[in-house]
Amino acid sequence: MKVGIEVYFDAAHSLPKYKGKCERFHGHTYKLEVTVEGNLGKEGMVIDFNELKKIVKEKILKELDHRNLNEIFDKPTAEKIAIWIFNKLEKEDGLPKIYSVKLWEGKSKWVLVERKEK
Repeated sequence: MKVGIEVYFDAAHSLPKYKGKCERFHGHTYKLEVTVEGNLGKEGMVIDFNELKKIVKEKILKELDHRNLNEIFDKPTAEKIAIWIFNKLEKEDGLPKIYSVKLWEGKSKWVLVERKEK
């Protein structure tokens, strides 16, 4: 079973040495969708929505919200940010298995990182 939440954060960045308008410093409102996968527990849920949101806010938004992403990433593309989020949450104790991270950069552009089963 899959369970997901969405949260929002604002951040700014530039893409150094990129040939286009994104080379200049600018900001976005990002939408982050996190989906976890697991079995129903004794409470009748995979994870409490509030608990999942609390972990994402503490581990991800606390580091990214209202930040200059160039201070965190060498080239802060949506792809690199989404991979970083996926990997960080994957290591978090107390979370079911991370199934996917979908990061929206504004309203019409997104990146999806999904677990690849072997």
